[in-house]
Amino acid sequence: MLQIHLRQWANHHAIPSLVSLIYLWGIGLPTSSATMTSLPTQTPQLGTTTVATSTTSPSPPSAVSVFPSDQDIISQADIYLSKLTTARLFSGSVLIARNSTVLVRQGYGEADREKHEVNKAQTKFRIGSLTKQFTAMAILILQAEGNLNVHDRICTYLSNCPTSWQAITIHQLLTHTSGIPDFTRFPGFLATQGSPSSPTQTIARFKDKPLDFQPGEKFSYSNSGYILLGAIIERASGATYEAFLKDNIFVPLQMVDSGYDHNNGDLAIGYRDQTSVPADFVDMSIPYAAGGLYSTVEDLYRWDQALYTDKLIPKNSRDMMFTAFALMPDNGGLGYGYGWGIGEEDHHLLISHEGGINGFHSVIARYPNDKTVIIILGNRQDMNLFEMRTQIAKIIFGEK
Repeated sequence: MLQIHLRQWANHHAIPSLVSLIYLWGIGLPTSSATMTSLPTQTPQLGTTTVATSTTSPSPPSAVSVFPSDQDIISQADIYLSKLTTARLFSGSVLIARNSTVLVRQGYGEADREKHEVNKAQTKFRIGSLTKQFTAMAILILQAEGNLNVHDRICTYLSNCPTSWQAITIHQLLTHTSGIPDFTRFPGFLATQGSPSSPTQTIARFKDKPLDFQPGEKFSYSNSGYILLGAIIERASGATYEAFLKDNIFVPLQMVDSGYDHNNGDLAIGYRDQTSVPADFVDMSIPYAAGGLYSTVEDLYRWDQALYTDKLIPKNSRDMMFTAFALMPDNGGLGYGYGWGIGEEDHHLLISHEGGINGFHSVIARYPNDKTVIIILGNRQDMNLFEMRTQIAKIIFGEK
């Protein structure tokens, strides 16, 4: 979820190799990769109401790939992950599935280093910005029910809306193209992260700030926008954000180990690094609809499988979610849809997002044309999950 100055964060935590990846409370999408190219889509100009749809498939590989057997993937992935764990470079849980078959479902390292409790496939982790895809789904469910439209002006659903917000649409909040500044970049933000803050109080932090740019002009990752989406969900549904997600997503998908985090302490302990020093406390009322959820790798697999079906929303709504509406600068052509990054990696369509919050780092990477998913949830904030996900993908697809 929450983005701060990338170099400042990485230097503070002594991990310069992650300068291009880190967002506080929400590990951002990768900013550079030699193998990352854009997904061919008809993308509208930002701020228009046109819905883009993919018209072509990813380019075929230059040579025929021979995918490894399931057993080879299981063996190689476990060797790789075990080595990382032994080297104290990873702590968390991993699930790898292909063609609706779970190949790896395993915990590595410890969920609680003081009590020596190990991570399991059922261990709960804070998921940071992976929350955004659930917020986006809630908006699309409300649209399918006729309770709102993504091209509605946000002031229709917000009280005392500033003049500068009058032209902003829900679509622009979803795609980080609204121009509303990210309140997590404001001076003094870190000093307040341990104190409770209702959505109304959080919105008040950025409500009277000038826009960073005119709505629809460009992409700029803003957690403020997703805080507003949470408020819009509550206004349009008449339910709390937490209750709406539970009733319309978690219960229908039997995601019994997922929900809104209330600092209850039944999750893995989040650590700064390989030491036993817990991460700085953050009150989970602040992340809200931009990063307030927890889950397990097993529940996120249920989520992944549901995204191939009409169980939550019809196909035309799912196509909107997975359309690269906004091109992200310096991201190798990667585009942003509704809570997801969309692109092509080594000739494979990739729909993914990373998430992070104090002590936790997560990633879900879906390769829908290959019916493959990689889910990694970790309980230390300094891990390079982009590198891990990339290496696991190479194991799955038989690439060097």
